[in-house]
Amino acid sequence: MSVKTDCSLATDLAESLLQSTSEVTESLLCIEVERESFTAIACYIYRATFAIMELQTSQNTPPNALEIVQSISKKIDFAKDVVCRCQRDTNPIKDHELRSVIVQLESVINHIGEDLRMIPASTYGDQDFAAQAMKSLSLEMKKVQFEVGDESEVQLPKEVVTMEKQSEQVPSETDLYSIDTAALVDDLQSSNASQFVEFLQSTSTSTSSSHMKQRSTSRASITSSHVAEIIEPMYGTFFCPLTKKIMEDPVTIESGVTYEREAIDEWLKKHENSEQMGCPVTGKKLVSRVLSTNFALKTTIEEWKERNEAARIKVARAALSLASSPAMVIEALEDVQSICQQRSYNKIQVRNIGMIPLLVKLVEYKDRDARCLALDILRQLAEEDEDNKEMIARVVDMAALIKLLSSSHQPTRHSTLQFLLKLSESQSLCESIGSVTGAILILITSKYNSLDAFGSEKASEILRNLGNHPSNIKIMAENGYVEPLLEHLIEGSEDMKLEMASYLKEIFLGYESQKYVAVRAAPSLISMVQSGHGLIRRAAFKALASISSYHPNSKALVEAGILQIMVEEMFSHQITDETMNSRVEAASIITNIIDSGLDLEKLQVNVHGHTMASDYIIYNVISMMKNSTPEELNINLVKILLCMTKSPKSAATIVSVVKETEASYVLIELINNPHEELGVVAIKLLIILSSYMGHTLAERLCKTRGLPENLIRSPNELNHVTEKQSISAIFLAKLPHKNVTLNLALLNKGLIPDVLQRINRMQVSGTRTSRYAIAYLEGLVGILVRFTTTLYEPQLLALARNYNFTSVFTELLMRTSSDEVQRLSAIGLENLSAESAHLSKPPEIKKAKTRKLFHLPKSLSFNFSKSKTLSICPVHRGVCSSQNTFCLIEANAVERLLTCLDHEKVEVVEAALSAVCTLLDDKVDVDKSVDMLSSANTIQHVLNVVKDHRHEGLRQKSFWVIERFLSKGGDTSASYISQDRLFPSTLVSAFHHGDVTTKQMAERILRHLNKMPYCTTSLCSM
Repeated sequence: MSVKTDCSLATDLAESLLQSTSEVTESLLCIEVERESFTAIACYIYRATFAIMELQTSQNTPPNALEIVQSISKKIDFAKDVVCRCQRDTNPIKDHELRSVIVQLESVINHIGEDLRMIPASTYGDQDFAAQAMKSLSLEMKKVQFEVGDESEVQLPKEVVTMEKQSEQVPSETDLYSIDTAALVDDLQSSNASQFVEFLQSTSTSTSSSHMKQRSTSRASITSSHVAEIIEPMYGTFFCPLTKKIMEDPVTIESGVTYEREAIDEWLKKHENSEQMGCPVTGKKLVSRVLSTNFALKTTIEEWKERNEAARIKVARAALSLASSPAMVIEALEDVQSICQQRSYNKIQVRNIGMIPLLVKLVEYKDRDARCLALDILRQLAEEDEDNKEMIARVVDMAALIKLLSSSHQPTRHSTLQFLLKLSESQSLCESIGSVTGAILILITSKYNSLDAFGSEKASEILRNLGNHPSNIKIMAENGYVEPLLEHLIEGSEDMKLEMASYLKEIFLGYESQKYVAVRAAPSLISMVQSGHGLIRRAAFKALASISSYHPNSKALVEAGILQIMVEEMFSHQITDETMNSRVEAASIITNIIDSGLDLEKLQVNVHGHTMASDYIIYNVISMMKNSTPEELNINLVKILLCMTKSPKSAATIVSVVKETEASYVLIELINNPHEELGVVAIKLLIILSSYMGHTLAERLCKTRGLPENLIRSPNELNHVTEKQSISAIFLAKLPHKNVTLNLALLNKGLIPDVLQRINRMQVSGTRTSRYAIAYLEGLVGILVRFTTTLYEPQLLALARNYNFTSVFTELLMRTSSDEVQRLSAIGLENLSAESAHLSKPPEIKKAKTRKLFHLPKSLSFNFSKSKTLSICPVHRGVCSSQNTFCLIEANAVERLLTCLDHEKVEVVEAALSAVCTLLDDKVDVDKSVDMLSSANTIQHVLNVVKDHRHEGLRQKSFWVIERFLSKGGDTSASYISQDRLFPSTLVSAFHHGDVTTKQMAERILRHLNKMPYCTTSLCSM
């Protein structure tokens, strides 16, 4: 087995051995008889644990460490068995049995002393005093004997006989770890002795219930300093006779007595006017007041302190390793804290003895006072000691440390902040602190906690230190603390500015931070654009593009002079790869700014007085768009034009320039561009331009290769409706409906079946499959409506008949949740119904037979099935069908149109009412139509429209329908209308406040209802 493996085994076995010694010690202290002997044995075993700890933690582990630990372990196991046998006996132990137990334990102590002698002095390194002390302890344990009465009667067991006692006669030396056992037992009833016994008892982590019953719960636990004093007592010469405290600066006066300098100096000043100023101890008159430093005693005290502190550190480590009570842990920690404050070297000893991992573990201890002490000690150890700081960093759990910042216990939070502050002073630790999830967010919250000024100050200092690492700056900005980022952006080096500008592009700032960042960062970023090299310029451009995307920032950016710089970048610089990239970003920034709603007339772009609304800008943008440019730049150029169309003046200029420069061809060609976003923005601009030059666009669309079919057909089909599909359909629906060229092109390209198929599928699957689905459906229906405006064209008339458009629009009225689809369907029915009177022809009479006045067939299904049954429509005075003559009555569309009159949207109501009006115009048999509509309760629906809506055009249509009913419906209609109590007041209001047409219509209806007198011709001429 290798030496390294032996050392590892020795370390593991030593840990188990320390546990066993603690249990044996506690058991010995619980024995009530012969307490003097058993307490002395317990003390010897306890003192031996320091040697075991040295073997466990020493940097110079001897080769025979495993052999020594194994040997001691056997003795301790034997002692445990002896004590257990003694405690298991329920009867009072007899004298000879008691003597036998003590003799056996004495043999154990003697042989452990032999084992301790085997530890080489090199184990203790440069701590010569420790080696000397252990040597003395070994000799003392080898020679120790306990009074047990008549030893001749004691029969030693076989195990003891095999332990041969080899007591060497070696001169005794002073033992730093010596304990006056007799004195200890004599004072066993005193508080200090009780405390020491309790301390020894509390070092066991596992205790049988029988032992626990024997322990007194009223005993106070001993402090580590008390144990250290017992380990090496303080000598009387160390104390000042005046202060009764150990002297720091001992001085000797004329009488030969030594005092603390400060104490004797004060005493002499106090008695300087006395006739005889004498020594406070001897009373001898003092002639001289000279104070001579007692260097020998001072050196002795300092050496004693150093040795005593080293011993106290070991005692504290043992206490922290084995302690089970918070009180014991706190006392040990307080002693360690005091020791570390006394001299810097003690911090090194604390580290070397392996106490840092114990302290780190106590950071998560159950007692919060202990946690605070552990944190404070770790902070002390990290102060001005990079080795300690490095070791702490290796073992500390940063995540657990950060959790303590959320503690409800303020001292815990403060101690944690102070410790983190000390760690954050190390550049290498800043990243590990900042990388803990939520660490920076919690620190920022603490910084702005106005109820805790101390915590706020420390959190600010930590954040300042963490800001030295760039990745932490980014996290801070993401959590709302942007000041470090801005400071480095404004005042940092070029590399730092580059990195900070990159962060501004990557992070998402909250709305509260956006405007502040824009104001602070814009001047610096603009300066980087103007004077920086390629990488810096690119990063600055991207950061400005990100900032400008938040519209409220536009004003601050304009005030910083960004528009002049961006326009210059777009139109003035010579074209290179770098300037082309900067033009893309500049165009994006300009788009964001003018899209924010600022007045284009007030946005000056150069020293010549040009503004964003000037022809100069429009001509340059369109000229640049017509040239071969990257797709990304074209996207932004089209977006600029889109934004400028919001201004009527700019829109008129754009239309003029587009017509003048034939730029419409360029825009239409962009529809076929494979870059979808470019196609989308181009179509959006064309939709706006269609209001000004729709016929021109329609003609040019039909002359472009691949169009208009590419606007309908898409490889995506209907699995997922894209934005481009949606606006393509809307574009076709918005172009002038009566443009026969486009309508025939759509027909000849075979696109109508595709449109109907897509409408049908969307009706089945619903419009929730995509955010663009509803707009897409509205566009498709709009495409169908455009054909109903050119039914005079035979091919288009045949199209409407073949696909039974009347049934299609009738079904769409009720099978959609879109208001626009309902409106468009009603318009389509209106256009179709307007042709019914023209298309309806009387049948050829071959044989007289009785016919019904009119026939209402069942609702036609969406499959466009044809009926061969001929019926005479009373309204259109001929043979009608929904498919061939587009008869609303035959299509059962009237009832559905009347339902739409109850709609809340004025546009839907107006379209539906217009469709109904086609059944009351002069082309049809109005009398029959009024009878048919009266049976459907049409007049009540119209009266409701008048009461519910104040729209002038809708009111005029409603009045027209009511007037037709009054003139053709006779007294029945008049009586029905008169019963509505609110209608007369509505008429009066319209008569007083409506326009000329509305007033005239209201007047005629009032006369019909006998609410106004009829004027004769002679009266009217007066």
